[in-house]
Amino acid sequence: MDFTGVEWRKSSFSNGNSDGEGCIEVGFMADGNIAIRDSTKPAQRPHVFTPYEWECFVAGVHNGEFDHPQD
Repeated sequence: MDFTGVEWRKSSFSNGNSDGEGCIEVGFMADGNIAIRDSTKPAQRPHVFTPYEWECFVAGVHNGEFDHPQD
């Protein structure tokens, strides 16, 4: 897969992160697929998802399906 020209986006919630941990970046590819990567390791191969897979994931996030369970 060619990631040349992909514009990576990082959440505004990661600004000012002082604990040294990275954040996930999302890149929308020319072929319509969506890639995600660790912002601290941009040379590593990103995970790539189809538009349908991404749509299902985002819907789950909006629905709270991936929230950390409360103790």
